[in-house]
Amino acid sequence: MNGVHDLGGTHGHGPINPEPDEPVFHADWEKRVFGMFFATFAAGMLNVDEFRYAIERMPQQDYLRTSYYEHWLHVFETLLAEKGIVTHEELRARCDQLAKEAA
Repeated sequence: MNGVHDLGGTHGHGPINPEPDEPVFHADWEKRVFGMFFATFAAGMLNVDEFRYAIERMPQQDYLRTSYYEHWLHVFETLLAEKGIVTHEELRARCDQLAKEAA
């Protein structure tokens, strides 16, 4: 693997500046995405190889501008839609509903 999705150990990307006392989750939605990981694996909806491959299929610009848990969310949106477990329309409707509730 030699792409944007696998930068670990490469040089020239600047210093790593970890956040002091960084929390595991920066927002509540990240906790939910983390929980989805266990739920989807336990239900047999996806496996580790599919999970990694879905992240590797993210467009480079999206991968670089999104956070760790956004990568995971992309996996669930991608694989669950590809497998017919959820539709893109259902995902869009839920996003709209959440946006209205947050306003």
